[in-house]
Amino acid sequence: MSTAPKRYISAEEYLEIERKAEFKSEYYDGDIFAMAGAKNPHPRIVSNIVRELGNLLIDSPCYVASNDVRVHVAENRFYTYPDAVVLCSEEVWNDKEEDTTSNPTAIFEVLSESTKDYDRGMKFELYRGLSSLQEYVLVSQDKCHVEHFSKQANGTWLLTERNNIDDKLFLRSLNVEFPLHHIYFRIRFRKK
Repeated sequence: MSTAPKRYISAEEYLEIERKAEFKSEYYDGDIFAMAGAKNPHPRIVSNIVRELGNLLIDSPCYVASNDVRVHVAENRFYTYPDAVVLCSEEVWNDKEEDTTSNPTAIFEVLSESTKDYDRGMKFELYRGLSSLQEYVLVSQDKCHVEHFSKQANGTWLLTERNNIDDKLFLRSLNVEFPLHHIYFRIRFRKK
């Protein structure tokens, strides 16, 4: 067992490593964490979200990006790749590479068994350090279930849950209604 102290990795070092890496990693306060690859139906749900949001936002100043856009929360020294991110108004890129932003309006995460507690807990806590963030949406891949957190005028977050495939999710900051059957288009839930 090694007694050598763990080396702190700066954000600059992380970005240099990450931009050359074959696989994505998250960064939090000096540590790098490898991200696991997603298995179906996760990527299909992400594609459905990106496609539908792209269509809904086509005539707005907002646009949706897939999980290739890195989000930086400066307050918490956190870098991560949401499954889908919506950027509105003027984009804020952290440097000339234009692959890291710090001003998303909405973030979508598709839950997996291994990440659901993290996405609901610590990750959401870190995301709340983004002053621009107005909507945080968690989508189950095991059943029709969407958790929608919307930032209120007083800074608190309101949770609304949807469980019916015929329900619609209203994203106030984007002024769009998102039908759940579009999120779950061609998704067959596995029997447990």
